[in-house]
Amino acid sequence: MSELTLKRGAVMPAKQVLFLVFRIASERFALQAIEVAEVLPRLPLKPIAKAPAWVVGVFAYRGAVVPVIDLSALTFGQPAQARTSTRLVLVHYRPDDVTPSTLLGLILEQATDTLRCNPADFKPYGLDNRQAPYLGPVREDAQGLLQWVRVADLLDEQVRALLFPSPPLDLALLEERP
Repeated sequence: MSELTLKRGAVMPAKQVLFLVFRIASERFALQAIEVAEVLPRLPLKPIAKAPAWVVGVFAYRGAVVPVIDLSALTFGQPAQARTSTRLVLVHYRPDDVTPSTLLGLILEQATDTLRCNPADFKPYGLDNRQAPYLGPVREDAQGLLQWVRVADLLDEQVRALLFPSPPLDLALLEERP
């Protein structure tokens, strides 16, 4: 039998994808690592007046102003605890296929682990949670359930307009004002 015939008959291994695992209170969640731009320590933020409580502020990053949301406050109404493992995770936020990707900061607790698994292992959990469309399917393992957080679905139109105005604000014009 030729080597090519053997390769054709071989079973393809399941596609493995890397996830960043974090916690909100005692619950485990995951972001697909390809959506993560950088993991930073928690940094001082400038608050945004009149923003929802889970929009915790903005910070300057490589010449751009990046909005930051607290995923714990968004999901369960309680801000993330200030722990040494609480991180500011920069993600590539892209709400649809036509909008260019932009950076969004997420405050995540215990964002120190990764997991490599097949995305098909995540299964629907049976609820149509329209109040939290970013909460995706779940995966069961020895530690319990792990829920996939979909970055593209984190912000509704109203918050997206607040954090990412179109056209973007020109910071140079703001600095020229007396």
